[in-house]
Amino acid sequence: MSCTEEILERIRSMVTGTDRRSEKAKQLAQAVQGLGNYRWTGVYDVGDEMVSIIAYSGPGAPAYPTFPATRGLTGVAIREKATVLAGDVRADPRYLTAFGSTLSEIIVPIVNPQSGKVIGTIDVESERANAFSPRDQQLLEECARAALPLWSERVEP
Repeated sequence: MSCTEEILERIRSMVTGTDRRSEKAKQLAQAVQGLGNYRWTGVYDVGDEMVSIIAYSGPGAPAYPTFPATRGLTGVAIREKATVLAGDVRADPRYLTAFGSTLSEIIVPIVNPQSGKVIGTIDVESERANAFSPRDQQLLEECARAALPLWSERVEP
């Protein structure tokens, strides 16, 4: 089994385990953060109107733990149902500042395979510009697919 397969299997096992959902989300955030020694990783729920943090790993809570689903790079990822990568957030007017030290960010949407709706995101940030390679994007998208069961536990309002 390759290193990537081991990581994905660990994520699948983690999100289908018996821990509380909040603990599984925290473990997911920590696992993803460690993949590339990223500075910060957040795991979010996406509702019809709002995006809310479930868990994060890194130096502190984001400035916006809850925000409108139309805002920032996350809003673009939700609307386009596709990964959004900002190599230098200083040059991207769509960026919603969560940390003043962030220079690059990647948002990976979690899409419900039945409804086609975005139900969550994995947000990874770096203090380095252009920190994410195509390989990082591919790995993070695979992690998002492996983590899908975490959102099957979500209680709809």
